Amino acid sequence: MQATSTPKLTLDCGDCPIRHNAVCARCDNDELAELEKIKYYRSFEAGQTIIWSGDEMDFVASVVSGIATLSQTMEDGRTQMVGLMLPSDFVGRPGRAIAPYDVVAVSDMLTCCFRRKPFEELMVKTPHVAQRLLEMTLDELDAAREWMLVLGRKTAREKIASLLMIIARRNAALHLTRAQGALEFDLPLTREAMSDYLGLTLETVSRQVSALKRDGVIELKGKRHVIVPDFDALVNEAGDDADGGLPV
Repeated sequence: MQATSTPKLTLDCGDCPIRHNAVCARCDNDELAELEKIKYYRSFEAGQTIIWSGDEMDFVASVVSGIATLSQTMEDGRTQMVGLMLPSDFVGRPGRAIAPYDVVAVSDMLTCCFRRKPFEELMVKTPHVAQRLLEMTLDELDAAREWMLVLGRKTAREKIASLLMIIARRNAALHLTRAQGALEFDLPLTREAMSDYLGLTLETVSRQVSALKRDGVIELKGKRHVIVPDFDALVNEAGDDADGGLPV
């Protein structure tokens, strides 16, 4: 695992940007103090591998900032991206010592890490942590089912719109505000990575992104900065009946 330890970094939980969405969201001051005893920070540069599939994990972590991909490699060398890790997402699984996927940073990342064994022990005596982790796991299951629909039944345009919708929705949730006017975010994936994730060709991704821009569904500043003038319009393009819970 490639990483840069950041032992000098201290971040007060009250000032943490993911405080209300992470595994510690329901913790009171005493419980936060217990987590403080076993936490440390690690930073990763874009392109670095956080975890290799098959590695033994001695930690679990919350993504504080940055984006990572989850991927799995088949015996013949083919690789499929199977998920994204966004801020507040949880890396690793208590009770599972071996990593099932490669986790690779696609942007500079900061993670709040907990030693795995002490974290597992803390879960037993801290119901708020276990309850929140269960909620996050169920949310991840729902997201995986949603993604099965995206990959299996949606058109290329709907796939692109769905990916943009998911990222926009998560960005809004992280900042805990209902969008007033436009939503803005930096697209975490290159066009090549989007094509891999969505099962499309690079040319199709570029063509559909350009079409959404031409039709006014999105605006682009540079190659990565996306502006969504009307979130409901993006939802309609994704072929969904509802937005899935943009924060109020």
